[in-house]
Amino acid sequence: MTTVCTICARGGSVGVPGKNIRSLCGKPLIVYSIEQALAHARIDSVHVSTDSEEIARIAEQNGADVPFLRPTELATSTAAKVPAIIHLVEYLEQNGATVDTIVDLDPTSPLRSPEDISACLDMIEGGAASVITAYPADKNPYFNMVELAEDGTARLSKPPSEGVFVARQAAPEVYAMNASIYAWRRDALLPSVWDNRPALHVMPRERSIDVDSEIDFKLVELLICENGRVRN
Repeated sequence: MTTVCTICARGGSVGVPGKNIRSLCGKPLIVYSIEQALAHARIDSVHVSTDSEEIARIAEQNGADVPFLRPTELATSTAAKVPAIIHLVEYLEQNGATVDTIVDLDPTSPLRSPEDISACLDMIEGGAASVITAYPADKNPYFNMVELAEDGTARLSKPPSEGVFVARQAAPEVYAMNASIYAWRRDALLPSVWDNRPALHVMPRERSIDVDSEIDFKLVELLICENGRVRN
């Protein structure tokens, strides 16, 4: 079975400008994910999809394949990620590659472990069509997440059918997606992750920080630089 790793990195980040190649403890953020993929024994090749010449240069210098610059329509701030992955996989196949399994590592979530990647691949080999990753959420829509009604009042996002939950621990367990790893069987790679019924790999909170703000970046920097949380 051939497993390819895709890493998608736009050049036009809004929340943290230039975050994919911003130096984190001495090397660009995207390099952590490239190194994790290259070091994983069950990944056969590593490919980066980007619209940025600078990201492409850094990715290639660190051992990833960058077969093209991503088309503009797949690189806007509102463009979904999975179509860019499909575009990359179809390009590889059109140029002779065999793809049985796809594992996508988001460069903004570098705290994953090799065991997290293996767990996702185990689920695919065990029969799952696709896998997403998440952590136990610290807020719960049945207990302490609210939304505004049309009259401006607040209400629970998911009101219980009867009564109320008086403690978060009593409410149904929910998970927050961390964008760290996605995996698919090739025949299950469809435009939305919800187009099939994804399995869930639960990761601990400390490996689930997705860099989407300056605070996220500082937290990841703290964990990597002071605690050495990333392992290849």
